[in-house]
Amino acid sequence: MILILLGPPGSGKGTQSKRLMEKYNLPQISTGDILRAEVGKGTELGRRAKAVMDSGKLVSDDIILGIIKNRVEEPDCKKGFIFDGFPRTIPQAEGLKELLKQKRLKITKVLNIHLDDEIVVQRLGGRWTCTKCGAIFHASTNPPKKKGRCDKCNGELYQRDDQKESAVKERLNVYKKQTEPLINFYKKEKLLVDIDGTPSIDEIFKEITELLEGNV
Repeated sequence: MILILLGPPGSGKGTQSKRLMEKYNLPQISTGDILRAEVGKGTELGRRAKAVMDSGKLVSDDIILGIIKNRVEEPDCKKGFIFDGFPRTIPQAEGLKELLKQKRLKITKVLNIHLDDEIVVQRLGGRWTCTKCGAIFHASTNPPKKKGRCDKCNGELYQRDDQKESAVKERLNVYKKQTEPLINFYKKEKLLVDIDGTPSIDEIFKEITELLEGNV
């Protein structure tokens, strides 16, 4: 089974893909995770990607497709895989289609988790992360007991550069220009299914798994 999850930043793609990974025992391929790992290692790729990621823009297609090609050739991808946040552009989708064709593989479903812009800004613009233990808080839905401090370890809270309101709005603009065209692309391929991103995590997961049962 090969799945693609689409949706704006903050729509819950990452959460749902991790749950699907556990349920169906498939690797989750998140270009964001891979790139952040490269940034953490301080590699040349990481340095090139960091400035772009911090501004809320997208990393170039050639870098991303090279990463994907290497990843899907690893042994744990033999039974399938789940893409989280990829593809993000039509050229990436076309590149992926060609890559899978060469390997005689087909996409099972493309799940489009949609969410209004206002909710995206509210969700992401209010996130704060602990510098020590990594715990995540939200200014509206899960505020810390003491402003600016972690409830668990009293570490200082900070906002990632790409989660500040200005960067979130820029990420949304980039998404609309470059990624939303994928919706029509995969509709034409008869692979797209729309999923409402506003219900609870459990409700969304239930809808997705019920949809997939006939394709597993």
